[in-house]
This record gives sequence, C-alpha cells and structure tokens, in this order.
Amino acid sequence: EVQLVESGGGSVQAGGSLTVSCTATGITFSSATLAWYRQYSTNECKMIALLERDGRISYPDSVKGRFTASQDNAKNTMSLQMSGLIPEDTAVYYCAAKPGLQIPPFVYCGQGFEISWGQGTQVTVSS
Repeated sequence: EVQLVESGGGSVQAGGSLTVSCTATGITFSSATLAWYRQYSTNECKMIALLERDGRISYPDSVKGRFTASQDNAKNTMSLQMSGLIPEDTAVYYCAAKPGLQIPPFVYCGQGFEISWGQGTQVTVSS
C-alpha cells in the first residue's frame, strides 16, 4: 500500500516563507511522477509543481519564482519551499505520486487513476 505523509505548512504573514514536506512508503520515487497540488474549489485541485522522472521540474506562472519543489529519491521524500507568500496562496496543499510518466494538472483532490495522495496540509497567508 502506498502512503504519503505530509508535514509542515501553517500560518504566515504575507511575504513570509513556509515549507511542506512529504514522505512516501510503498512507492519508488525514481519510477514515479510527482506533483504538488493545491485545492482551489470545494474538491478540485490544481497542480502547482510537477516533478518529472527525468528531473525536470515545472511550475505554473502563479507560483513560478516563488515556489521551489525538490525530491530525494534515496529517502523517498519531496518538499515544497514557498517564499514571497501572498494571501491568494492560502489553500490546502497536497503531495501526489503516480507510477509512470504522466499526472494530470487538474484533478479532484484525493482522486485520479493510480494517484496516491498525502493527507493535505493547510497553508494560511494573512495580509
């Protein structure tokens, strides 16, 4: 069974920084595509960082230059460092992993074919 456990997050004032981390068991990160999502409606998630198997990492414009995702395949961990936070970044953040090469940019949180999810971590940014 695949399990992803998140830690970190919390509350910060605008302009501050937070990190969310994710540790996985039951899946080998080097053979999976990884992603960070955040919830933008009642139950819908949008990808904010894509970590591909070949090492490429990409971000949407909304977080590019402010967020940095990373992974450690030896430890099966991934992290999302967030800086320059703004109130619009307030959301529940999820780590996700899927065997193979593709993971969708928009998906219902906690769902999706063969996608394993973390439990979600609240990030709150106050103005």
